[in-house]
Amino acid sequence: MKIIIAGAGEVGFHLAKLLSYESQDITLIDTKKESLAYADTHLDIRVLRGDATSIAVLKDAQVAESKLVIGVTSSETTNITLCMLAKQLGCRRTIARISNTEFIDCKGTIKFSELGIDELISPEELAAKEIEMLLNKSAFNDTYEFEEGKLIMVGVSLPSTAPFVGKTVEEAANIFPELQFMPIALQRSGTQFTVIPRGGTVFKDGDQVYFITTKRGVDELYKLTGKKKEDIKNVMILGGSKIGYKAARDLCRKNFNVKLIEKNKEKAFDLADELPHALVINGDGRNVELLQEESLESMDAFIAVTGNSETNIMSCLVAKSKFIKKTIAMVENMDYFQLSHSIGIDTLINKKLLAANNIFRHIRKGEVVALMRLNNLNAEILEFVVKPDSKVTGNEIRELDFPKTATIGGVIREGKGIVALGGFEIRPGDRVVVCCLPEGIPKIERLFL
Repeated sequence: MKIIIAGAGEVGFHLAKLLSYESQDITLIDTKKESLAYADTHLDIRVLRGDATSIAVLKDAQVAESKLVIGVTSSETTNITLCMLAKQLGCRRTIARISNTEFIDCKGTIKFSELGIDELISPEELAAKEIEMLLNKSAFNDTYEFEEGKLIMVGVSLPSTAPFVGKTVEEAANIFPELQFMPIALQRSGTQFTVIPRGGTVFKDGDQVYFITTKRGVDELYKLTGKKKEDIKNVMILGGSKIGYKAARDLCRKNFNVKLIEKNKEKAFDLADELPHALVINGDGRNVELLQEESLESMDAFIAVTGNSETNIMSCLVAKSKFIKKTIAMVENMDYFQLSHSIGIDTLINKKLLAANNIFRHIRKGEVVALMRLNNLNAEILEFVVKPDSKVTGNEIRELDFPKTATIGGVIREGKGIVALGGFEIRPGDRVVVCCLPEGIPKIERLFL
């Protein structure tokens, strides 16, 4: 697939990197020579220096033959203009990164597709939503909802007290036959290898396990993993960044008690005006005395979203030392994901990864309506809509020629989430949630085409 990416910043470079691994035909456009030079020497892609809104540059990038144009520069005006031009010049599909979330809120009234923009994404908005979802399911360190919660993915580190530790998946299923959840991926403690669980896979102490479940199954998982559903009400946010502002705004709307700490005095006053229901404090969040003065110990959750990953990690560690129930740190360095659980932080979030998840579903074959990459795991979760002529249609799950590197976690049928087992027959219109390692993706796509 020929893809053009405008913007060689954090999100653009990360997308180009992921797509180049999949042998996609990528052209990366940027005005900065240094950014392109780094991408050119580190990735197997074509780089093009110039203004992404220049028609000559777009023609040089062969926009007419491109299936997808992604505008992820720091300027939303550039991204929107690029998409409008690209569509007029013959590109099939366009995606624009924006910072003004009013555009997303007004999708129903403004027909962006008629302007040439097929999809709008805001990494900051995605991060804010991720934070809210993590607070609502506080005992888990990763979570994702399919079709507004019809099926839910949760990630949890297994304690030694979990009743299925030491048992195989099949044994656990026999002991707890009424449970509404399916293990779809796991990572052994201290390793970086992703395992797609089979019947003979043994659960071990410290495993990071991802389950697909229903709303009822979430409560069952709380009991079985020994995790406690914490009541999160008081939240402290470090950093008045776009993500910090959006998270504070959304949490205040849901009646959380929010304290936001911002180092810049002028910015703190502006935030205080924009967030009347939050307490905004002007101060340096790295100062432990300040955190204690602002009653850090009384907080249920601590969220660090400054522009500095190290500051976010260290401040979360301070919060964890005060027995805060939930800590969330925003990081830019993907390598830090491997450290999160071992050093004691509950969850790390990365806006590059969130944006990539949102964009990747437009690249996958078959009718993919949702996609996410698991934090620090080499696996993808895809939600396919089954077509009448798909190879999976009319077959029971056990009859499918499914690769061992993939598993079906659940099915959404007629608005109801189902944890589907081997005897479940797939029908047209079903939304099937699949977890897959990269090497199995081509075969899975062919099954759902």
